[in-house]
Amino acid sequence: MPLEIRELVIKASVNEGQQRQNSARESGNFDADTQAAIIATCVEQVLAILKEKSER
Repeated sequence: MPLEIRELVIKASVNEGQQRQNSARESGNFDADTQAAIIATCVEQVLAILKEKSER
């Protein structure tokens, strides 16, 4: 009997130095490089999950 999973959890962590992270958190804004890194990481993880799913 196949098992269907209906929840997808995506987590990303970006480590670019403590001071830079704190300033971004306080201001609530990220520069273009940080946003691009976050998006790239998320896309990679989603593609890996989809590839794993198609291999089953």
